[in-house]
Amino acid sequence: MKKTFFALMACLVLAGAGCVGGTAPTTTPVTAEPKETPVFIGLSLGTLREERWATDRDFIIERAKQLGAVVNVENANSDADKQMEQAEKLINQGVQVLIVVPHDGEKAAAIVERAHKAGVKVIAYDRLIKNSDLDLYVSFDSVKVGRMEAEAVVAVAPKGDYAYVGGAETDNNATLLKNGTMQILQPKVDSGDIKLVVDEFTPNWQPDLAYKTVKNYLATGKKLDGVIAANDGTAFGAIQALKEKGLAGKVPVSGQDAELSACQRLVDGTQTVTVYKPIRSLADQAVNLAIALAKDRAPTVNSVTNNGKIDVPSFMIDPVAVTKDNLMDTVVKDGFHSYDEIYGASR
Repeated sequence: MKKTFFALMACLVLAGAGCVGGTAPTTTPVTAEPKETPVFIGLSLGTLREERWATDRDFIIERAKQLGAVVNVENANSDADKQMEQAEKLINQGVQVLIVVPHDGEKAAAIVERAHKAGVKVIAYDRLIKNSDLDLYVSFDSVKVGRMEAEAVVAVAPKGDYAYVGGAETDNNATLLKNGTMQILQPKVDSGDIKLVVDEFTPNWQPDLAYKTVKNYLATGKKLDGVIAANDGTAFGAIQALKEKGLAGKVPVSGQDAELSACQRLVDGTQTVTVYKPIRSLADQAVNLAIALAKDRAPTVNSVTNNGKIDVPSFMIDPVAVTKDNLMDTVVKDGFHSYDEIYGASR
C-alpha cells in the first residue's frame, strides 16, 4: 500500500514538472517585433536672418519628433554655394529626403540633381526651386499675399505716390509677390490714381537696404502716400526711414510673416497690415509629405506649380491678412504670438 502511495506521489511530482511519460516540455519562442527604422530628413535653410525661419525650423523638428522621424539641419547664411555644400553633407549623412528653403531658386536646381543621383527626394519649402525635376513644393499662395498687401494699403490711400519695396530677386516668391501686388496697383497706375515713384527689389530681403531705398527717396523732398513692403523686415526698414521724417503712422505700410515686431507695429499704428502665414500647418505638411516620399507612398497634394521645367506637385496653404482689428482672432488665437508679447507693457 505504501509503495502504491509513493509511486502515485512521484508521478504527480513529475507531472508538475512537465515530465509525464518522459516527454520534454515544449514552448513557443518569443521574438521581439522589429522596430521600424526612423525616416531621416535633411533640412537645408537658405537663411535664418528673418525671425520666421527659426520658427519654421523648430516646428519641423517638433513635427518630426511626433512622427518618430529624425531631422538634421543646416543653415547657409544667404550663401548659395554654401547651401550646395551643406546639401552634399546631408546627402552623405544618409538622409532619405531633403527639405530645402533655397537661398537662390535657380542655383538650387543643382541640389535637386545631386540628391536624385543619390536616390534622395527633394521638397522645396516655401520657396520654389526652378528648372529642376523637383519632387514636391509646399508653400503659401504668394500671389495672393501680394494682392492682400496692396489691397490693405490702397484701402487707406486710394490715390497718391507709392513706393514698392520688394524682396530678393533670387527668391521666386519675391516675383510672385510683386505679380500679386501689381494685379491691384496696375489698374490704378493706368488710370493715374497711383504713381509708382519707387520700384525696387531688396537684396537678401535686408531691412537696412529697404531703409536706404526709402530714405534716399525721401531725401529728395518728394512725398510718399503709400509703401508696399514685401515682408515685415523690409517694412521695418521703410518705417524707420518714414519715422526720421515724422511720417511713421501717417503713410500706410504693408508687410508679411506676422513677425512679433510687426504685430506690435500694427498696434502702434506704424504698420498697416502683415500677412500671416500659418507656419505650423506648413511645417506639419512638409514633414508629412517627406515621410510619405521616404516610404514610397503617394503624397497628398492640392495643386501644381510650374517651375520652368515641370509641373511640380504642390501643397498650398491660404494666407491671412492681419490688421490691428483681427490680431486676437488670428495670430493670438493660433498661439503664434501671445497677448502679452504683443500688447504687454514689458515689450
